[in-house]
Amino acid sequence: MKKKTPLIKNNICLEIDPDGCAKHVKNQVDYIKQKTKLENCPKKVLVLGGSGGYGLATKIAAAFAGRADICSVSFEREPTGRRNGSPGYYTNRKFDELAEAEGLKSITIEGDAFTDETKAKVAKAMKESLGKADMIVYSLAAPMRTDPKTGILHKSTIKPIGQQHESETVILGKDDVLKVVKIEKATDEDIVNTVKVMGGEDWKLWIEYLLNEDLIEDNAVSVAFSYIGPIQTQAIYRTGALGKAKEHLEATAFEITKLLKPINGQAYVSVNKALVTRASSVIPAMPIYISALYDVMKEKGTHEDCIQQMYRMFAEKLYNKDNVVPVDIENRIRLDDWEMEPDVQEKVKKIMDSMTSENFKEVLDLAGYKRDLYEIHGFAPED
Repeated sequence: MKKKTPLIKNNICLEIDPDGCAKHVKNQVDYIKQKTKLENCPKKVLVLGGSGGYGLATKIAAAFAGRADICSVSFEREPTGRRNGSPGYYTNRKFDELAEAEGLKSITIEGDAFTDETKAKVAKAMKESLGKADMIVYSLAAPMRTDPKTGILHKSTIKPIGQQHESETVILGKDDVLKVVKIEKATDEDIVNTVKVMGGEDWKLWIEYLLNEDLIEDNAVSVAFSYIGPIQTQAIYRTGALGKAKEHLEATAFEITKLLKPINGQAYVSVNKALVTRASSVIPAMPIYISALYDVMKEKGTHEDCIQQMYRMFAEKLYNKDNVVPVDIENRIRLDDWEMEPDVQEKVKKIMDSMTSENFKEVLDLAGYKRDLYEIHGFAPED
């Protein structure tokens, strides 16, 4: 494994440090080990998209707070002689190592989760080693997907619907720059493709497949992750092509609940907090909003990273002591509740309204934003 120097260009971290990726996993495990153990927690968890972000945090919370065995799927790039692997290649291996040291089962399958071939590999591994899942987590974030039925490759897009949109965003690099970007409106084909990639179709296919293979336990829960966000990001997020995909994902939860009804199962969408991820970094306006949000929530003492969010999902939402899952009128779990508090949003808006090309580096928490972006690529703050 080669030691690298962190480098951000156009909001993408171009280098990866393997040791730092492993440390990132251990830090989250250490955090969870200090929390109260979860008694009423699933014991056999399948995580689709489990190598980073919310998927990885879900694995860690379930395993090290709830003593769950884990099977996870992710698409990773292996290292070569000249290039390190993807961050998830290293986080997967560190998680396996730490889980097995605790006497827990950890089955990691690296492959395209959208394919029938990967579904078959998962079924085989579960039948041989894990058993039926009592929790299925859908945390896939991919730019494209090949429909297994038609063989057509669909590519998602981040575009507004109805008209072109202009948005300020921060371009991170050697010199951070505040820039106005113009985003062309989505075509009907763009919208269809984005829903095919990031909507709920594949989530439902997984549940149907697992039910057919008798691999879902009675009373099982399935959760997929979504985001809503504030008015400042609506045009390119919630009311854009991406928003149509999120609406489809949320509607699919009701369809999956019907599928699970014979075994008394339930599906939910969890609307999570805005955080720095490899995906969110390239969505226009999100770096500004997240940097302002970090500033406000850190000052208030309510800022959470993925691991804190997922522990709260288990302890306070899905498996709380009252055994009643709190949901909104759309039957969604709201882990963005602290983010969307009126006083938080009011302060975030004031920061964003006060921002100029001269002061944006001072009024935004860009240091915190870049730290998180570096960290998910294996570069700890002291690096």
